[in-house]
Amino acid sequence: MSLRPGDVVLLSGPLGAGKTTFVRGALAGLGFQDSVKSPTFNLINLYDSMPPVMHADLYRLTTAFGVGLEAYLDTHVCFIEWPDRLAGMVNEEEAWKIDIEFEGDLRSLTITPPSVPS
Repeated sequence: MSLRPGDVVLLSGPLGAGKTTFVRGALAGLGFQDSVKSPTFNLINLYDSMPPVMHADLYRLTTAFGVGLEAYLDTHVCFIEWPDRLAGMVNEEEAWKIDIEFEGDLRSLTITPPSVPS
């Protein structure tokens, strides 16, 4: 999975599934060495990595309209937790989808690439 600005990664899974941990690992893979925290309360975290990353957690919202996500969609790799709150803001056919589920004591990841090249 090679990511570039304009790529959107939609992260689904129950609370505690490891969505933020996945983003932490992705940022480490980009060489980012600073702390990566969940944006649960401030909604959006920005990371000065190469490429730059925007990480949003929409759990506390019913809709993402008015949050300002659209300012980063073309210039950052965007990791979005709880994408069901996007309500059409992102073309899901152009987004990576990562679904994290629990299977007993383990987790299962399903990664679906964009069906329409970005």
